[in-house]
Amino acid sequence: MLDKLRDLCLINGISGDEDKVRDYIISKISDKCDYKVDNLGNIIAFKKGRKTPENKVLLSAHMDEVGLIVKYINDDGSLKVDSVGGVDPRVVFGRQVTVGRNNTVGVIGGVAIHNLSSDEKEKAVPFDKLTVDIGAESRSDAEKIVTLGDSVYFKSDFIEFGEGFIKAMAIDDRFGCALMLELIESYLEYDTYFTFVVQEEIGLRGATAASYTVNPDYAIVIEATTAADIPLSEGEKSVCKCGDGPVISFMDRSTIYNKELYNLAFVTAKEQGIPCQTKTMIAGGNDAGAIHISRGGVKTISVSVPCRYIHSPSCVANKDDMLNSLTLVKALLNKLHNR
Repeated sequence: MLDKLRDLCLINGISGDEDKVRDYIISKISDKCDYKVDNLGNIIAFKKGRKTPENKVLLSAHMDEVGLIVKYINDDGSLKVDSVGGVDPRVVFGRQVTVGRNNTVGVIGGVAIHNLSSDEKEKAVPFDKLTVDIGAESRSDAEKIVTLGDSVYFKSDFIEFGEGFIKAMAIDDRFGCALMLELIESYLEYDTYFTFVVQEEIGLRGATAASYTVNPDYAIVIEATTAADIPLSEGEKSVCKCGDGPVISFMDRSTIYNKELYNLAFVTAKEQGIPCQTKTMIAGGNDAGAIHISRGGVKTISVSVPCRYIHSPSCVANKDDMLNSLTLVKALLNKLHNR
């Protein structure tokens, strides 16, 4: 699974531009299950198990990542951009990026610090004050290699460091995709549905369509979620902690989770002998927000890996948390299929 995660985190795929991620996933599942790609670009897959279950269970993860998009080309050849998804402008300034299908190299910059007012020096540079320098000398020069609407991707390596940590771009939610690929490649006791969905970061759009198509009884959303376990965040402000196991949420900004399934997850983790935790703040959201209200309603739970510096080019997560999430999801699957 971790090898798949490495591959996936090194593929560019912001919301609305997930083609390369989708192609990689299809290359891994095409001879292992039935699948189709819907009009939005979601992959809807069905893996035949040894038995037909009583309940239809869906596993879902999103393929897209946050990033930027070109909205204007200045006279000097620099690019004006805006965010795609929830990008904190504090993590953007000075970053190396690639632009468009040609992977044009660029650097994000803005007004030099000595030209800022005292008030401006105390604040993050807003997106309307940022530019991408691609080395062009004029607008006509830039237009030869870049066009409006081009995706702008952060440049980031996949690195293992410390005691079992991984630093990479787009762990949210290439982790979920890697976990589902691992399950599709494995033996399954029961027939299972999988959706690799698009455009989660801009409004849960892919999951809205895909869950309507599958119409499951139960769903498990596999995600990454904010871990703020750093010295300046204490108590409930830590949200969750890397190394303390998968995260099971009771509520976020888009979902109040099914309490029966919430409790079942902790019981199951205990049975499997793995750590499990919840979030100590009600924040964020994921595709469960769309799935649980699809059609006549779907009993939904989210299993997330804690991730520091989420939505940045340097997401950090713990390998044991990822492997324990896989163990938990496998066990939950078998329970939900015949609940």
